[in-house]
Amino acid sequence: MTLITRRSVLIAGTATAGAVLVPAVSATAAPTAKKASGTRISVGSGETYTVTATTRVSELTIATGGKIVAPDGSSLSLTVDGVETGQLLTGTGATATLIQAGTYRGDVVLTVAAANEVTYQTLTFPFRQAVYVDGDGVVKDKSVLAAVLGGKLTDAYARNVSITSTGECFDGVYVQDATYTLDRPSISLTGNGRSDFAGYGAAVVGDGSSTTLVVDGARIDTRGVVRTAVIADDGANVIVKDSVLRTRNGVLPADYRATVETPYMESVPWMLGLDGNVRATNLIGANSKATYLNSTIFSETWGALSVEGGSGLKLTAINSHFGNTGEYGYGTYAIGDATVRVLGSRLDVGSYATIIAGPAAVVHYGDSTKAAVSALNTELELGLSKAELASIPVRNTVVNSGHFGYMFFGTGQLTLDGGTVINSDRATFLNKGQQTTISVDGSQGARLNPRDGIILQMIELDDPGPVPVDGKMMNTGVYTEPTGDPTKDASFDPTAVHATDGAATFNSIALKGDFYNGMRKGKNMVLTFEGSRVEGVISATTAKHRVSSIDASTFYELGIVTNTVGAAVNNGAIVQLNSGSTWTVTGTSYLTRLALAADATVRAPRGKKVTLTVDGTVTAITAGQTYTGALTLTVA
Repeated sequence: MTLITRRSVLIAGTATAGAVLVPAVSATAAPTAKKASGTRISVGSGETYTVTATTRVSELTIATGGKIVAPDGSSLSLTVDGVETGQLLTGTGATATLIQAGTYRGDVVLTVAAANEVTYQTLTFPFRQAVYVDGDGVVKDKSVLAAVLGGKLTDAYARNVSITSTGECFDGVYVQDATYTLDRPSISLTGNGRSDFAGYGAAVVGDGSSTTLVVDGARIDTRGVVRTAVIADDGANVIVKDSVLRTRNGVLPADYRATVETPYMESVPWMLGLDGNVRATNLIGANSKATYLNSTIFSETWGALSVEGGSGLKLTAINSHFGNTGEYGYGTYAIGDATVRVLGSRLDVGSYATIIAGPAAVVHYGDSTKAAVSALNTELELGLSKAELASIPVRNTVVNSGHFGYMFFGTGQLTLDGGTVINSDRATFLNKGQQTTISVDGSQGARLNPRDGIILQMIELDDPGPVPVDGKMMNTGVYTEPTGDPTKDASFDPTAVHATDGAATFNSIALKGDFYNGMRKGKNMVLTFEGSRVEGVISATTAKHRVSSIDASTFYELGIVTNTVGAAVNNGAIVQLNSGSTWTVTGTSYLTRLALAADATVRAPRGKKVTLTVDGTVTAITAGQTYTGALTLTVA
């Protein structure tokens, strides 16, 4: 018995053209061909030419109104000199693509491949990809191998291959329930994708709970609407090492209408204070994992490392450099019950290091210590050898943000420790009316450096939300600044700690900056200081945006407010100064509760005096005491 195995070398690279691994038939063999002679195909206006098998010609001409298609159950892709090209979506919001009218000359290959239909919610996307891999290896019948140039392609790995696309919605590599390695691939995609929730138009997709996809030494460059670099979906484990990923915005269709309905979403919801139409990566599905090690990942705007929908998701960046090349964008996004970890990395972001969108997101920024990386190697099944682990240097994390540090758009937990440094133009923490658990440990040198002098800003959620239009939820809402004073809620206690409050704990750190609670409805700002020094104003406040009305044209105004300190209504300010903590009050501060440990201190700057009134009565500030009510601290 002869055993035939598919685990063999499929391409032993040529630098000039992709190998066609099924016999190319002559143009005249296509039974529905209207016009064909020699190595040329010509499709007239109003004609439909069906290509029944992969075909190589020297010239393809399609007149306006003509169509060239594959049989039902198959896809058709055009490559010219090894570059996928010519394919465009049939309309805004459509899923199908069609080769456009024109004349194509050179090494012209029309690849007929078996359909790879991927359903996401209400839509089915007819994927085409240069390389399709399943548990048995490369599936030639689902691959457009004419778009794979150079290098070596096997059932276990692809090494030094090059994939280039200038058409729309063409994927580079799609791995489904398989173990596979992309070693030093070069992938360049220009032209729009369609859905980064499904991965339609992405450079690399790892899909399925049996997938372990290692991307090592990659160079991936894309330009186009939702033309994502890397996607991990449906339980896949995607590991990106020593790679450079860059995505740049495309041009949205003229009749595209911005929506939050994910099957149709092609741009970031502006209500996040962002713009842009492509993010570099996406992590979706259930129990998917994506790890970026010693890599560089940049989106122009929108986001670099995204988590979008699903459950049990784990996103990790170790010793990587990522962010945005444009004015707006985030480094990471955390939604659902995602766990996001950033260790030993540098972020250069337009708007936020992380958007925390809840409801149970956990985010950690810290150092890439040997112990931490080793633990992640086990937990995330990274497959790093002892030698590789030993070679990873220990680094701290540094964030440089052109706007805020972190924005809470939903409930979440955030921990900053090690030598993490957060540099931001505006507030380090922007809490838009959410329950938070923030923990900052400065014992190893962590520092917060907001240039506007605000460490924590709490405001009402200023997202106007989508608006139903013709049965769809569209991003046409308008935020309008509330007028008048807030009405006291008799059922809410501004002096008590509630499970739903915005809480933050600072341990062993020196802080210089202000803390403001600008909520109108019942939510307290609860601050705990452990062995820390804080210098600034801590107060209830009235927060107002710089403009009274914000829509898509002024999205950048979201989150930006001015503060007028005043007595709390439904926005208590609670301060717990624990052992070894000192608060230097730099300006009038309105609190609702102040608790001092036996060795805690409240003082004024040198040469000044701080005075406390409780419900209008001047009261001595005594260590070991707790004060509740309408508290006002003034400095003179």
